Amino acid sequence: MRLILSATFLHAGAVIAQFTALGKLVYDITGRELDLGWLGLAEFAPVLLLVTVTGSVADRFDRRRVAVVFLTGEALCALALAWYASTGPTAVGPIYVIGAVFGTCRAFAAPATRSMPVNVAPDGSLPRVTALSSTSWQLSSIVGPVVGGVAYAIGPTWPFVIAAAMVMGSALCIGVVKFRRKQEIRAERPTLHSALEGFRFVRRTPLLLGAIALDLFAVLFGGAVALLPALVDKRLGGGAVGLGFLRAAGGVGAGVTALYLAWRPISRRVGRTLLVAVGVFGVGTVLLGATRQYWVAFIAMMVLMGADMVSVFIRGTIVPLATPDEMRGRVLAVENVFIGGSNELGAWESGMAGQALGASWAVAGGGLACLVIVAAWWVGFPALRDVDRFDDVIVQRGAAP
Repeated sequence: MRLILSATFLHAGAVIAQFTALGKLVYDITGRELDLGWLGLAEFAPVLLLVTVTGSVADRFDRRRVAVVFLTGEALCALALAWYASTGPTAVGPIYVIGAVFGTCRAFAAPATRSMPVNVAPDGSLPRVTALSSTSWQLSSIVGPVVGGVAYAIGPTWPFVIAAAMVMGSALCIGVVKFRRKQEIRAERPTLHSALEGFRFVRRTPLLLGAIALDLFAVLFGGAVALLPALVDKRLGGGAVGLGFLRAAGGVGAGVTALYLAWRPISRRVGRTLLVAVGVFGVGTVLLGATRQYWVAFIAMMVLMGADMVSVFIRGTIVPLATPDEMRGRVLAVENVFIGGSNELGAWESGMAGQALGASWAVAGGGLACLVIVAAWWVGFPALRDVDRFDDVIVQRGAAP
């Protein structure tokens, strides 16, 4: 687990540092919010198009080897971005192409790496392990933006070189992980029917469908992070360093929350806590879009990302507990589409809305839409709302068709 936590910290820090610098680079080239949205779409498209393949690969082959191969691909993409940034670029097209290749590598690596904690964690410890993994991820959310912003201020190539080194460090950690429980590798020939089993399992399990779809729609409309470069430039001030620290504020809020959850994991009223947390996320997003004060935006980022951390913890525990090991890769590939939809596709939606309405109105309106989503899920998904303990999730899995 220490190796997996280290790999999570290094990889997430690299991705966030790269995303921070890449958003700044794109906005410096074009000055348009819309192009920030297209960047998110370029990284998300491979996740969607390859979903029937990526999960099957994670279930048919050793997940450690799959992760190492595609993490190495991510590192090569980061080096390609470093080279392009060094040329004094005036066009964003090559950035989108590299971003699409990077998204392809992430599409394969994500279900493989996210399936591993269940194979490694001691019996009964998955909620605490999920909290520790989230803590590791959130610590990188503090370090990553600062590294990306400060390194970009020194020179636009540096954040991508640093990201490449961190991703390779993550690959080395994953490569030497030992499984406590043997992976149940599927032996049958791959078929389209088998590849689509992840979709069918999620669809016929209301608990999973509600938990995964909530993240998709809430962050799809409440995805304020993609527009932070525009908010900093037009309303808040601070330049590249200010942008990095504002992104880090979210990491601080989420990191403190993750540490608390590792010390005292949520054990009762799990479903209702999830929905309330997403509601708080929406309120924080509205505040971020409405303010012109940097310090208020800093607090808003801490609050909304702290609430998001609660959502990540609960969903990150529910999904693997509700899924048999032999199809965990396929189900997590489906979830990865929803996560990609809520992040990269959400970035595209935010970019489109920002171009049409302005960054402030787009962010605040997205937060209000998030609150509407919470109300709809409270009524429409009682299987999720009424979950009391995580043990109830295992019972529901046993009752699923």
